Amino acid sequence: MPTPKDTTPVSAAQAAQSGPLQPPSVTLLDKYKGQEFEPIYSTVVTVSGGEAEHGRASGVARSDDGNLNLELRLPAALGGGGGGTNPEQLFAAAYAACFHGALNLLAAKKKIPVHDATVEASVVFGRDPVDGLFVLTADVRIHLPDVEKSVAEELVRSTERFCPYAKMARNGITSIVALAA
Repeated sequence: MPTPKDTTPVSAAQAAQSGPLQPPSVTLLDKYKGQEFEPIYSTVVTVSGGEAEHGRASGVARSDDGNLNLELRLPAALGGGGGGTNPEQLFAAAYAACFHGALNLLAAKKKIPVHDATVEASVVFGRDPVDGLFVLTADVRIHLPDVEKSVAEELVRSTERFCPYAKMARNGITSIVALAA
């Protein structure tokens, strides 16, 4: 399995010392010409079961760099007490953040100002009529105030083709599930 180029953790304090927050360079849009998947960044998040010994109901999610450390709670709609975040919220946040970032990169490259742009991701956990089990759906709404409609539509379609989360939602994801040794 390929390994990322740089996995050195950077704390929030270290990042703050390097200056004000900046968006990534538009060079991220440069096409890759390699023959195999080339990792750029990786992270590991571990979920433990907590009080109920059930990750979804009382778990704790922690990232390998310590920047993510939160309690997971079953939402009231699924019979839980709420009081914490849940996997659907985390997925919606990740999808919306990635799409927003991709949108801004593409807009910057095309010199389209997208001030006050917002991306809203609605993730729904529900029953799958195909196998009778469960499925997720995602609905993404992009708000681009002060951008001409035809320009905004083209930018959104380009972002949908570029954003890794949109690609994953459309095409699936390579996933290996295995028992740890």
